[in-house]
Amino acid sequence: MSLPPARSRYLTWLAKALARPADLTTSASGHAVLGYATGYDAADIAPFVRSLRAVFEGTVALVVDNRPDVAALLAEHDVIAVAPDPVEGWAPHPVMQRFAAFDRLLRGWKDVDGVLITDVRDVIFQADPFSPRPEGLLTFQEYESGVLADHAFNMKYIRALAGEGLAKEVARKPCICVGTVMGARADVMRLCRAILMLATTPRSSIGGAFGADQAACNLAIHLGMAEAQLLPNYGRVATLGLTDGAALTFKDGKVVNPDGTVSAIVHQHDRHPHLFDAVHAVWGDGFDCRQRVQPKSNAQRWDKLNQSIARRTPEPR
Repeated sequence: MSLPPARSRYLTWLAKALARPADLTTSASGHAVLGYATGYDAADIAPFVRSLRAVFEGTVALVVDNRPDVAALLAEHDVIAVAPDPVEGWAPHPVMQRFAAFDRLLRGWKDVDGVLITDVRDVIFQADPFSPRPEGLLTFQEYESGVLADHAFNMKYIRALAGEGLAKEVARKPCICVGTVMGARADVMRLCRAILMLATTPRSSIGGAFGADQAACNLAIHLGMAEAQLLPNYGRVATLGLTDGAALTFKDGKVVNPDGTVSAIVHQHDRHPHLFDAVHAVWGDGFDCRQRVQPKSNAQRWDKLNQSIARRTPEPR
């Protein structure tokens, strides 16, 4: 007797996303930096683009909306502007869509031998991100001490994706930040697909939600689905969202870690007003100084309500 196929909005979206042919309109070799920046204007992404181009000459590609201000900024700094994949019907949150977009780009970039996939709005660069040359897949701790069990948001989505038993299995593991991952092209593609597939199990409104990306990344690495090195905070990457702001300084145009070191990649500097203002003064000249949290529009509030209802409504499987 045959079994009925699994069904969900997420699975329908994922099948279409992975079936799209590799993007052959662009090309790259050597090292490449990829980011997903839909929903942002030039003011939001200028610090990322300008600081990166000050230290890195290789390929940079951002998935962006079709906006004249964004197009002008990227053209000025020799950054490839990639159009988002078309959405037919339901689609997950952009934090999940990005992994399908990265996979599609990398399928066409066979000459890339090292890639950084990264958040955009809250990331700046202070040195070449690929120096020293990365070996294997590199992931980075979100904070210098503590484990996943200490972070309620992470555990909430790990439970939602994989259940209580597997959540307990990884609860004492370090927290990996999905916002910055780097490594060989094939390793990064493999991780992207593992994250996408881990999100197929729960209902679409959970697997496609903000937070599912972080949970799936931690599950993939800690359960051995993708082999990776886990590096401590304040090394190649400094993730500062949970760092005591009083321990962070800005000196000679750079963010300085609590131990006095300077990281090549700085993530979540905007959680600290004194760093946010200083970074904007260096890299945001000519653009508005944006607060991280913007007032929600009525449309955004309505969308959030619909998402909340969807999480509590049975989905045909």
